Order: sequence, then C-alpha cells, then structure tokens
Amino acid sequence: MNADRYDFLDLVTTVDGSGVARIRLGGELDWETADDLTAAALSCLTADPPPRRLRLDCAGLTLCDSLGLAALLMIYRRADETGTPLHLDSRPPLLDRLLELTGTAYLFATAEEAGGRMAAEQAAGTRPAPPPPSS
Repeated sequence: MNADRYDFLDLVTTVDGSGVARIRLGGELDWETADDLTAAALSCLTADPPPRRLRLDCAGLTLCDSLGLAALLMIYRRADETGTPLHLDSRPPLLDRLLELTGTAYLFATAEEAGGRMAAEQAAGTRPAPPPPSS
C-alpha cells in the first residue's frame, strides 16, 4: 500500500420535504470509508419516522471494494427491515460491474431494470410467464 495515498469518501446527506433522504457519495467506498457510509445511512433509517425512500447518489464514486459492497448490502438489509426502498442512483460502470460479478445487482435494480430483466427471461424461456389476471 502506498503511504501517500489517502482514501476519502465525501458524503452529503439531505432530506427533502416529501421525506426522501439522499446521500451523495464522492470518492472511494472501501475498507477505510465503508463505516462512514453505513453510519450516514443508518442515521437516516433510524430517524423517527424513517424516510419514505433512501437514495444513494453514486455518480461521484471512484472505487468500491468488497467492504464497500458489504456496506451497501448492510444498508440494503436495514432499509428492507424498515420498509424503506433503497435506490442506487447514477451508478458508475465500476459499481455496476461489481454488482454483476457478485450476483447482487438484482437487489439494487430499478423497477425498469427489473421489469426488463423479467421480460428478457420470459422471452428466453428461462422464467415462466406470470399467470393471467383472474376475473
């Protein structure tokens, strides 16, 4: 490890009037900074009342290692427990690749991505079609 390298993660948290919490990430989400993101997200999720949604803006993310992924999974689990939808917005290619390689992308899929994936699986015959609506 290079002693001159300093890991950083800039976090900016806001909550809008509709109860949506946003955390903007900038920098490196790794073993040195994962706890900072987890603490910020848990602070939002343990508020009374918890946010209607938690959105992590990942546009400024420059690195995400295995502990960064572990932090995202911990936040996902806690958000699920509180009934708060979690969104990873503006994911950079490096994060999409990590999520795909680890088989965790489906946890963070947008509604459009999930619907598109289901349609592709049905077309390929790898997922059964949903039953028709009952009348």
